[in-house]
Amino acid sequence: MGYGNIMKVETTGASRQTAQQDKLTYSGERASHTMAEIDVGRMEIYRSKIFSVGAEYGISPALIAAIISRESRAGNVLQNGWGDYDSSRGAYNAWGLMQVDVNPNGGGHTARGAWDSKEHLCQGTEILVYFIKRISNKFPGWTKEQQLKGGIAAYNTGDGRVYSYADVDRNTTGGDYANDVVARAKWYKDNAGF
Repeated sequence: MGYGNIMKVETTGASRQTAQQDKLTYSGERASHTMAEIDVGRMEIYRSKIFSVGAEYGISPALIAAIISRESRAGNVLQNGWGDYDSSRGAYNAWGLMQVDVNPNGGGHTARGAWDSKEHLCQGTEILVYFIKRISNKFPGWTKEQQLKGGIAAYNTGDGRVYSYADVDRNTTGGDYANDVVARAKWYKDNAGF
């Protein structure tokens, strides 16, 4: 795909903090693979939409599936499509399978479509592509795969909080967002045909 090959992106996988969400006693790529596998049955429901959106935007379906797995566990942790409840605001911060940030002090996006719709997946993927392009412009000396990984980190934390490739996940949730998503994407590509 035009944004780099997800299978060639370096990854260390999930942090201990992320792995503990599933009470795993190990971290790294193995933990990311385990979590992706746990979500694969639910992910099947969205397969055709994921492939359609991936083709439309030039993004690997495995990467879209990995973001869905990381963000919403393929919808399993959502409340009527909403996630990331902010008790200080008394409102949810994110919408849908890809958890589009609707917090006015965060991403400030307006939710499009039903939480599990193709329209929602298009919106989430558009945001991902936007951040890949922002990182590509910010770090023109990086390889396509490094820019892709930086864009994945920026999807979580914003491009203004990605400072270097060596520390790409420094400001992401769990300190591992891009590394975990890349490891899950590789699992979906190799083991689930995404």
